[in-house]
Amino acid sequence: MQTVTTGMSSPTARVPDSFEQFVALRGVALVRFASRLTGDPYRAEDLVQDALAKAYQRWNRIQRSDRPEVYVRRILVNASNAWWRRRSSGEVPSGHTVDAAGPIDVGAEAAERDAMWQAILSLPTRQRAVLVLRYYEDYDDATIADILQCGQVTVRTHAMRALDALRKRGFDND
Repeated sequence: MQTVTTGMSSPTARVPDSFEQFVALRGVALVRFASRLTGDPYRAEDLVQDALAKAYQRWNRIQRSDRPEVYVRRILVNASNAWWRRRSSGEVPSGHTVDAAGPIDVGAEAAERDAMWQAILSLPTRQRAVLVLRYYEDYDDATIADILQCGQVTVRTHAMRALDALRKRGFDND
């Protein structure tokens, strides 16, 4: 296995020799990323499975690029965007629940975190992807630009607009 010295959080930290090694090393991180991107852990698992199936078919070419994770994350972002465009994505969760709330208080911190993720999920897909990649996955602008296939200025613009929208909704980054 080759090792690139760009750090452990970088998508180029390790270049696996085989597809199986890639999935073993990065599979959990890909599901976590897709889960934050979609807001649904079950759909995230499906997206990752589909993305890995596509990547497996092209693995020799992907591996030669020395940045397989960037390529697979790009597949995930594109698949997530395609899902939102489909007619079947018209499901809207109801605010009404049949079950009554239990006697245990969830806590203000958990409620605030949930509200923040709901606000992030309501952002346009590119803005949401930039926030997840930057603040949750801790990637730099250059790597995000590679994943989203855009310029670094576009990444910063999406981040600025997303943060501005969140501030207008009452979320501050202090």
